[in-house]
Amino acid sequence: MTAGDPVPRPLAEAGATSCVQGGRLRFRLGARGVEGRPLRGRVVVTDEVSGEVRLKAALGGVTRWDLDVPAHWPSSLYRASFHDERPEQPAPERDAEHEVWFVVRAARPGSASGILVSVPFATWRAYHRAGQPGRGLYYAEQPGRAARVRLDAPGGGPPPERWEEPLLRWLPRAGYPVEYCSGFDLDDPGFAPSLARYRLLVVNGHDEYWSAGMRDSVEEFARRGGNLAFFAANTAWWQIRVEDEPDGGRAMVCHRDAAADPVTATDPRRATVEWSSSPVDRPENGMTGVSFRHGAGAWGDGMAVIGRESYTVRFADHWAFEGTGLADGDAFARGSLGYETDAAELDWSAGVPRATGRDGTPRSFAVLATADLRHWRRYGQGGWATMGVFRLGAGTVFNAATINWGRALGDPVVDRITRNVLDRLGGAVPAPRWHVVGRADGVRALAACEGLLFAVAADGTTLLHREPSDQNLPWTPCPPAAGPSPRIRCLTAPREAAGPVPLALLAVTEDDRLLVRDPVPGPAPWTPLGRTPPGTGALAMCDGTLFAITPHDDTLHHRPATDPDAPWRPLCPAAGATTLAVLGGRLHATTPTGLTTRPPTTTPEPPFTPTTPFPPALTLTSHAGHLLTTTPTAHLLTHPT
Repeated sequence: MTAGDPVPRPLAEAGATSCVQGGRLRFRLGARGVEGRPLRGRVVVTDEVSGEVRLKAALGGVTRWDLDVPAHWPSSLYRASFHDERPEQPAPERDAEHEVWFVVRAARPGSASGILVSVPFATWRAYHRAGQPGRGLYYAEQPGRAARVRLDAPGGGPPPERWEEPLLRWLPRAGYPVEYCSGFDLDDPGFAPSLARYRLLVVNGHDEYWSAGMRDSVEEFARRGGNLAFFAANTAWWQIRVEDEPDGGRAMVCHRDAAADPVTATDPRRATVEWSSSPVDRPENGMTGVSFRHGAGAWGDGMAVIGRESYTVRFADHWAFEGTGLADGDAFARGSLGYETDAAELDWSAGVPRATGRDGTPRSFAVLATADLRHWRRYGQGGWATMGVFRLGAGTVFNAATINWGRALGDPVVDRITRNVLDRLGGAVPAPRWHVVGRADGVRALAACEGLLFAVAADGTTLLHREPSDQNLPWTPCPPAAGPSPRIRCLTAPREAAGPVPLALLAVTEDDRLLVRDPVPGPAPWTPLGRTPPGTGALAMCDGTLFAITPHDDTLHHRPATDPDAPWRPLCPAAGATTLAVLGGRLHATTPTGLTTRPPTTTPEPPFTPTTPFPPALTLTSHAGHLLTTTPTAHLLTHPT
C-alpha cells in the first residue's frame, strides 16, 4: 500500500485456466499485503471475444467464490474481474492481479465448430511480473528470476499489447464459430479425445512456451489427419514442464539452462531449454515449419517498425492466395510483421526460395511468402519472416510466421488468406486433396526417376527437369546429346530397379518407337528399345511388364519389359484412360470422370475401377507416395492417394 492508496488491491486466482460448459471454476480471493483478507465488492465476468458481460455479482466479504458456468455460455475466452470500491481500470493493466482469465471449453467438443483455438496461457504466465525477482520467468539472464511459477498465482493474463485479441475478435465478425481451449489443456493426455474431434487447431499470437505433452498431442493430432494453423510466431521456443505442487496445485517450470535443471540427468529430452538446443535437440520446425532462430525481432522503441514492413509473394498459384489477385513478387500484408517473426533457412539458388531442411524444416514445406528483415538487427534481431505450408502426417500445417498477423486483418488480402486457411483446413468447404506445386507451361509428358521430375516441353524434343518438391521450382532444360532429338509423346520410368531392369527414363516417340535414356539432368543419348502399339499415348512399367494405352481404341496393352522383340498383346479396355502411372504396385490412370486403378496383372480381370475424383489431367506420374499431374491450366499438381 501507499499513502495515496489506503485500500489493499484485490487479488484473485483460480484453480484452472479452463472449465467445461456446465462445470465449476473455484476462485480464491484476497488483498495485497493482507493475508486472507475477505473481499467486499463485486465480480464482473466478461466474454472477451464478444465483449458481452455475462455476469455481475456482489461479494459480501468472502475469500472463496465459485463460478457455476452455465451450459449455454459459449466456448470462449473469459475474464473475471474482481473489484473493491475503487473504480475499474479504464485500460488494460500490466500484471493485473485482480483479474482471472480463463477459457470455457465445449461440453461436446466439435459440436459448434470444427475449429479449436488454443489460448497461450503458458506465455502469459511466463511474462507476468517480468523483472521481479522470484515472481516471473523474465528477464532471461537475471539471476533472481524464477524458474518455477504457480499456475494458480494471481495474475497471468495477457500483456497490454494483447497480441491474440485482434484475431479472436475478427473470427465471429467474419462468420467463424470456433471453440476454445487453454494451451495447458493440450498438456493433458485426457484431452486427446476432445482434440481429435476437431478438423483444425489454431495457434494465435505469441505462444512461446510448450511442454513435451503439448507438442506430442498436437503433432499426433496432425499425424492422424488434423490440421494446424499458426497465425503466430516465436512459437514453441522454450520447453516447459508442468509439475504438481505439494499442496495439490500446479506449477510451470522453465530453468532455461540444462545444467540448472535437475531433470537433465535423468530425462534430458525434457530439459527446459530451447526446443532446438541440446540436450533436447527437437527443433520446433518439425511442428511449425519455421523458427525464431532465423526470424526477426524488434523490441522497445524498435517496435514502431512493425507497421512498415510487408510480405512478398513467392508462390501466387498456391491455394492460400486464391482470390487475392496477387502475383509472384507482389507486396502484401503491410503491418502484419512483428514484433517477432519466424523463418526457415532458405536456398535461393533455383530463383525461388526453398527450405533447405538443415534447421529441421520438413521437406514438404512450401514457401508462400518472405520478408527480408535483416535490417531489424538495429532494433534487436535481424532475420526473415517465412510464410509457408507443409504436410505433417495426414495433416496440413499453415504458418503465417508473425505475432502480429491479427492486427492486419483489416487488409482485404490478409482477410482472404485467413479465410482460405480456415475454410480449407477447418472443413467449412470441401477441399480437394490435390494442390498446386508449380507451373507446367506446355508440358506434354511427365515422369519421375532417381529423385527428379522429368518433362517434355511443348516443342516435343526438349527434356526438362526439376526437383519433385511442393515448392514452385522452375523447370530447367537438360542439355541435349549429340545428334537429332526425338519428338516424344509420353514418358515413364520403372517404379524401382529389379533384376536386369535398371532405373531409366522410357519414352514413346510420335512414330511409336520405344526409347530409353539414363535418368540424369545432363546430356545423355536416347537408345532404341523396340516399338509400342500404334498411337500409344500413355506408358507405365511395373513388375517387369510394360503397359501401354492406345486412346483411339481405348485399349490397355502389355509386353515383357526385358524382351524388346516380344509382341504387344491387348489386355483389356482402358476405361477411357489417357494417362498411366504406377503407385504402390498398382496401375493408376486418369479418365474424364476421375482416377481409376487396377493391379499390374497380365489377365483381363480385374478391370480398371474408379477410385476418386481427379482434376483434368494431361500427364501422370508418381513420386514418394504421391501422384503428380499436369493440367490444361498449365499447373503441376500433387495428389496423395
